Amino acid sequence: MPHPRSRDVFGIPGFPAYWASYTVSGFGTYVTTIAVQVLVLVDLGGDAVDVGLLNAARWLPYLLLGLVAGALVDRRPRKPVLVGADLGRAVLLLVIPLLAVAGWLSLPALLVVVVAVGSLSLFGDAAAQSLVPRIVPRAQLLAAHARTDQSDAVAQTAGPVVAGGLVTLVGAAFSIVIDAASYLFSAIAIGRIRVEEAPAALADRRPLRTEIAEGLRWVYRHRVLAPMAIGSHGWFFFTSMLGTVFTPFVLIGLHLSPFQLGVALAGAGVAALVGSTLSRRVGLRWGAGRAVIVSNLVMVFAWAVIATVPEPAPAWSLVALLTIGQGFYGFGLGLSNANEMGYRQAVTPDRLQARTNTTWRSANRGMIVVGAPLGGLLADALGFRPTLWIAIGGVALVTGFLALSPFRTARHQLPEPEAGA
Repeated sequence: MPHPRSRDVFGIPGFPAYWASYTVSGFGTYVTTIAVQVLVLVDLGGDAVDVGLLNAARWLPYLLLGLVAGALVDRRPRKPVLVGADLGRAVLLLVIPLLAVAGWLSLPALLVVVVAVGSLSLFGDAAAQSLVPRIVPRAQLLAAHARTDQSDAVAQTAGPVVAGGLVTLVGAAFSIVIDAASYLFSAIAIGRIRVEEAPAALADRRPLRTEIAEGLRWVYRHRVLAPMAIGSHGWFFFTSMLGTVFTPFVLIGLHLSPFQLGVALAGAGVAALVGSTLSRRVGLRWGAGRAVIVSNLVMVFAWAVIATVPEPAPAWSLVALLTIGQGFYGFGLGLSNANEMGYRQAVTPDRLQARTNTTWRSANRGMIVVGAPLGGLLADALGFRPTLWIAIGGVALVTGFLALSPFRTARHQLPEPEAGA
């Protein structure tokens, strides 16, 4: 078996099972993401505002409970929390097709289920992100996240296409069964990981408010993490607007089908695989900060391509241009994510991992709760294209802020050389 510090992180005990869990559940999530939006727009007769509400509902628990969840997860072994969250999500997702069969499915009912799934995802994500540094040595975190990003890129490629096909064959509601099955698989895979964990001793525990405040101070008083976090929050705000507008822009504005939407979104997955494959090399050569900044610039260009798609035009040319735009977007995401996650987790002490992750993600998801409905409102008031350009300008401003901040100097910890090298 390869040494734990070797370049191939699949030689690290426990990581292959985590990777399998992440990959399969990620595939299911992409199916559900497309299916529920089609469900709202087509089956329930909704509009861009309704899609914004749906996206906001998914992340509302992060805004309301995120800081508390991080402190609670830091007090407990992370593996059982993740397994329980996976099982709970599998059960809740099955409620959607059951409601459809009974004829009781409506937008309010769907929003309730989505909020409940989001609540479990809050604890599951906090546990999952905090479990990785207990499995993988810190110097290998960049490589580990590059591997999960690669699998995520494959899921992002296949998921939307499969979702589009499933929605056409069995309907949007029943496509969600795939995601429920993926969470069941994830729970089994995580349950097989052997990792030494011990909850914080009762004598060492302080009031919950004190522990939450410690996590906030770590993120927002750190010279590099603070601007990195603020830039991330701004990126999520404007990108949530773009994501909300994109689906109705394609289905309603351009009159394309759910399958054609899936094909266009698959372009992001193909390119994300390339970006994630290069992310480790680029991050070590340029530094985490510069890699993320360049990635953001690529994403600005990507959305500009999408916003300038001509109309009217043949469907095949629209799909081709949308796929190219999504491709550049996916490449930027693939290049950025591992560098951001690897750096953040490497500089954060183990006892603060869950609080740092949930502080970060709660604010990011809070931006979605605000930005997604705003994107829908602006799209209905101003039109799809003007709203896209407003959000594109916002991402460009965020990128400029990061380029002028100390974050541009962020660099990764170099892996130790292998024994005998």
